[in-house]
Amino acid sequence: MIEAWMSADDIAEHLGVTKHTIYGWINDRSMPAHKIGRLWKFKASEVDEWVRTGGAATTEELEKGLEKD
Repeated sequence: MIEAWMSADDIAEHLGVTKHTIYGWINDRSMPAHKIGRLWKFKASEVDEWVRTGGAATTEELEKGLEKD
């Protein structure tokens, strides 16, 4: 089955954050996103993997995770 593209509003709702946060993550944290014309589009599977690997974590959260090892 082909995965549908999601809008910024859709992915923000999926993650429970604001659309403003999504745009910040695209610019500052290399969130996986695809620009199609003027619109940003997302694949939920790519974004979920990015979150699981720490892409959405703050530097402080990442440092705390390293301290546990």
